[in-house]
Amino acid sequence: MKKLLFALMCMAGVTAYGQDLQTQSTIQGVLQGNQAQVVALAEAFSEEQYDWRPMEGVNSVGEALLHVAGGNYYIASKMGFAPPEDVDMMNLGKIKGKENIIAALKKSNDFVLEKITMVENEQLGEEVDFGFMKANKLTGLLIIMEHNGEHKGQLIAYARSNGVVPPWSK
Repeated sequence: MKKLLFALMCMAGVTAYGQDLQTQSTIQGVLQGNQAQVVALAEAFSEEQYDWRPMEGVNSVGEALLHVAGGNYYIASKMGFAPPEDVDMMNLGKIKGKENIIAALKKSNDFVLEKITMVENEQLGEEVDFGFMKANKLTGLLIIMEHNGEHKGQLIAYARSNGVVPPWSK
């Protein structure tokens, strides 16, 4: 969390002073760290735990992981990056099995990490209709980063509720 806050403060400071910063690379680096921890958590859960949910009506472990994958594709698509042809967005949430879910998550992670650096500096201020709000492309990049971090926290709570210790805290 401290790293995220530091990165956001650095970006805000650079914007305020008009200095040139590799914003996309900074976001990419923070996102890459979040993604690695989400994948580590995904791997730490047992196959049986993928169906666990804290209560009815709330995403299971597997559903939460697929939600992250879908979010990666959705936000990137709104910024002009269509998902790969072999990704069926309408059926992404129907993927079953730990191995298949992790593969889908990793594929979406790789996709979004590549696309972040394709947004040119002069495009960061361009308005995008994300469906749930209108904002600029920089906000879209930050949403991708924050969304992954939000669900990392969710999955940490799921892990602790199931006796799974996040691998990086052992």
